[in-house]
Amino acid sequence: MTEMELKLIKMDTSHFYKKINGLGQKTVHNGRIFYDKFEHVSSLLTSQIIQSHLRREIVVAHSLILRGNKVENIVFDYNGRDAQRFYHRAQLMLRDEGFINFTAYTTKTQGHLHLYIHKGHTDLEEGKKLAKSLSMKLAAKCPMEWRMFPSNDFPPQFNILTLPYEVFAKERSAWARHM
Repeated sequence: MTEMELKLIKMDTSHFYKKINGLGQKTVHNGRIFYDKFEHVSSLLTSQIIQSHLRREIVVAHSLILRGNKVENIVFDYNGRDAQRFYHRAQLMLRDEGFINFTAYTTKTQGHLHLYIHKGHTDLEEGKKLAKSLSMKLAAKCPMEWRMFPSNDFPPQFNILTLPYEVFAKERSAWARHM
């Protein structure tokens, strides 16, 4: 995968998260216990760091929440067994809902996907509502084997995703290339 393909995500490169060994730091959120396995690094996400991640020397994640509590993407984190089927169903549902720009990336685990819906600058709360709505609509058509981001189900520092490794599929409208 090239860095140009990662540019489709429009992530904030002013900081990143690096995976650490061990259990990590314990966090309690809404009565649930989470262990944070990523540490916040307050330096730029450079090309060299991205290349190290793609060579699988380190594991790097990016935040979905931008400055000013905005989001650029709504993300399905699919963790099921049949990625092709999930993508096909999600693609049909997204088209019906009027979304024309989305990209699916493969992750470290075989068969798992991150489906980024490129929404543009959206308020965080609106993004969470949209994510929940899209998840419920897709759950009516297939078994729920995914998590949605951004989400209230996780602490704010857990609304991160590891950088993807390859493009699985992407969809763009004809006019979106000119924007």
